[in-house]
Amino acid sequence: MSIGSTSDVQLVIITGMSGAGKTVAIQSLEDLGYFCVDNLPPTLLPKFLELMKESGGKMNKVALVMDLRGREFFESLFEALDNLAESTWITPQILFLDARDSTLVTRYKETRRSHPLAPNDAPLTGIQVERELLEELKGRAQNIYDTSELKPRELREKIIKQFSSAEGQTFSVNVFSFGFKYGIPIDADLVFDVRFLPNPHYIDTMRPKTGKDEEVSSYVLKWNETQKFLEKVTDLMAFMLPYYKREGKSQLVVAIGCTGGQHRSVALAEYISNYFEKEYKTFVSHRDIEKRRDKK
Repeated sequence: MSIGSTSDVQLVIITGMSGAGKTVAIQSLEDLGYFCVDNLPPTLLPKFLELMKESGGKMNKVALVMDLRGREFFESLFEALDNLAESTWITPQILFLDARDSTLVTRYKETRRSHPLAPNDAPLTGIQVERELLEELKGRAQNIYDTSELKPRELREKIIKQFSSAEGQTFSVNVFSFGFKYGIPIDADLVFDVRFLPNPHYIDTMRPKTGKDEEVSSYVLKWNETQKFLEKVTDLMAFMLPYYKREGKSQLVVAIGCTGGQHRSVALAEYISNYFEKEYKTFVSHRDIEKRRDKK
């Protein structure tokens, strides 16, 4: 049996920082019916691909964890990825898991494990070396998840939501709002700063509300500068999205940030998501919408 189009075989390569959640990721994909292999040496990837191709369609959903435990990591992996890019029978995706250095250090201390790249040194030393070595691979990834604020259950839900589609890797646009005071997200492909727009926070009746409320949304959207911004951003995204999709990216993550992530960014994230929902599969979320309320 021959394998035909690129939609026939799905390959997810799971990689990223040690301690960022690769074990949770591969277990989640295994539950979705993926054939999973942990710590496959990159030099064996070409042989493994031959087995997949010769399986007659029996291995059409495969997930491989490939990280710095394979010491011959970079040269052989990059060569294999270049060859994969030229293949017509398989759809490869790289899922890169990342987290803040401080988060990774905490996780190593909790498990009392040493870092694989610094077994006799402090975990931070190994983390810094690993981050530098993985920089190029991160740049090739179609999917980057920052797990700093994610519990294992939340990471599992995120992976299942993206990879459970029976149609395979459908391209999606994920728009989310955030507050700069709580940190810039590292897993966003595009970040837009809307702090230059009039702020509803300074109007007493709107302060306790959010950009999902009609009063706040109408206020944010009524300004000429807001309309001009939306015109330029949607035009830019409309131009870029087909090319992201062509390059094999499964999703584009667009982050809209204001000061606290409650008013302006929320209203604009909702608008942009609605703008593209007829043409693309879209998702909208609001990272920091309740944080100020929670502190009261």
